[in-house]
Formats: sequence, structure tokens, C-alpha cells
Amino acid sequence: MSRLGRKPVSILENVKVEFKDRVLEVIGPGGRLLQVMDNSVDVKISKGSLIVETLGNSREHRMLHGLMRGLIVNMIEGVTKGFKKQLEMIGLGYKANVEENGGSLVLSVGFSHLVTILIPNTVKVASALTPDKSTLITVAGISKYEVGAFAAKIRAVKPPEPYKGFGIRYLGERIIRKAGKTAASSGGK
Repeated sequence: MSRLGRKPVSILENVKVEFKDRVLEVIGPGGRLLQVMDNSVDVKISKGSLIVETLGNSREHRMLHGLMRGLIVNMIEGVTKGFKKQLEMIGLGYKANVEENGGSLVLSVGFSHLVTILIPNTVKVASALTPDKSTLITVAGISKYEVGAFAAKIRAVKPPEPYKGFGIRYLGERIIRKAGKTAASSGGK
């Protein structure tokens, strides 16, 4: 059995958890999340805690045991606190604007055209200018998967390049820089 999978998950007072027809539903102050549970695990809900049990002992069962418990922990944290990813845009003239209706994010990242990305209903996006004149994009939501996937989609538009570091990167991400070409010394005759 997975050691982490055996640990009970505590359910907070303001969170309601229901398991019916292999679907786990978590409702909290932030919203509602659903997760279809695999057939190799079972969920037991008691007062104030939740236990994930495996229905076999194969390697796949043990892997899914820990995975399903981890997904449940993320769901409970998402409906109570939420998740947030921040990206910074570094480059001359790089800008990000969220359209007024909040339906799309418009990026200006040095291409000859603007890049428009539709914002899913499950996340909220905001852009702001930092004191050092770089643009900061904040992606927030209750689903850790949705927040991470949308942040990765934004970063993929213009990943940071290794020479000057221009592009879109996660806040605090360290980019391994390469040394540029040096001018060859002119050989005297």
C-alpha cells in the first residue's frame, strides 16, 4: 500500500464531501469540484475525515492509491483557499491585457501580430504592471489542474530565451543563461 495513500484526509467544517456512483463531489466556499474515482480504489467518508482504500495489491493499484488521495487533497484545498500562478513578461514592449468582458487575454510579445487566448470559465486572469515596468499575469482558480494548464498555455506563447531572458516565465523561475558570441580577435599580419 502507498504510505501516503493510507493517511486520512481531514475535511474542514465548511467543506462538504459526497461520494456516489464512483464520483467524488467536494463543495466549499470557493465552489464545487467533481472527480471520477478509479475502480481500483474506494473512498470511505467518516465524520471529519476521509480515507482512500485500495482494492488490490498490484503496482498499479498502489500508484493509483496515492494519486487519488493527492487529487482529493488538492480538491479540498482548492475549494477552501484556491490556487494561484503568477507569470512575468520580460521584454521591451511586452504587454498583456484582459479584455473588458474577461473572455480573452491579449498578449503583445514581439510578434507582428497580437496573440489572443480565450480564458476558460474555471479560471480568473488579471494583469498588472510591476514597479520595474514588467507585466505580471496572475491566473487563479479552484482547480489546480486548470490553473496550471492555463498558465502553461500562456508561457508557451513565448518561452524565455536563454541569451537575454526575454519571454514569459513563472514568477521566480530561474532561467539558465548562455554566454553570447564574443567577437573574434583580429589577427595581425
